[in-house]
Amino acid sequence: MKSEKAWKQYYNDSYAGSWVYGLPELPGKRELIKKSSRVANPGCYATAIALAAAPAVLVGGVDASDIVVVAASGTTGAGRSSKVALSGSEIMNSMVSYKFGGVHQHTPEIEQTLSELNSKEVKISFTPILAPMPRGILATVTSKTTLSEDAIRQSYEAAYLDEPFVHLLAKGQLPETSSLTGSNSVQMQIAVDSHTSRLIVSVAIDNLGKGAAGQAIQNANLIAGLSEITGLSASGIGQ
Repeated sequence: MKSEKAWKQYYNDSYAGSWVYGLPELPGKRELIKKSSRVANPGCYATAIALAAAPAVLVGGVDASDIVVVAASGTTGAGRSSKVALSGSEIMNSMVSYKFGGVHQHTPEIEQTLSELNSKEVKISFTPILAPMPRGILATVTSKTTLSEDAIRQSYEAAYLDEPFVHLLAKGQLPETSSLTGSNSVQMQIAVDSHTSRLIVSVAIDNLGKGAAGQAIQNANLIAGLSEITGLSASGIGQ
């Protein structure tokens, strides 16, 4: 994060400085990562949301000052510490929002990352949800647009055509967390709600894969001059 002020506001901790952001699929990041000795590995929510919004923000196809995100995460997103609220008997058959009201710490990270794409201010309203599952993230990202669905799909296809881990699904298919468990992949689908003129992007990842350890290995591969996909699977164990 480049802003020390934003870091201290959301994390209330000492600032370690700005490192190269380790999300290789964003424009220009891959080459910077290769030249770096250290990178900032993105958080799980930040990875899913930034990848979902980036192509549309890059082409200026949406109102980037009003991006709304609702995203659900499995319980492993809260770490390994034992907590009563995360036990099976507490979480099963129930969903609950948390860090409600725009206070999630990934907010400035996502805004900064997307703002760098076209030098325009990006603002997101982000509501995270705890879902009754061990792992995975499913995010819905929406924003106002004047473009057609076909035009936006073309921008997403162009952005991720050669990416080994990001998959824009065929029309009619929707991302699902279970098919990504154990993988470093991202599933994505887009639509335009003509009734409200909003772009809707559905995106799923494994929060412990592309949202954490998998992405760290991907970045390490780039730094070490190895094939980016070394040691990583694009297929989940549920497939």
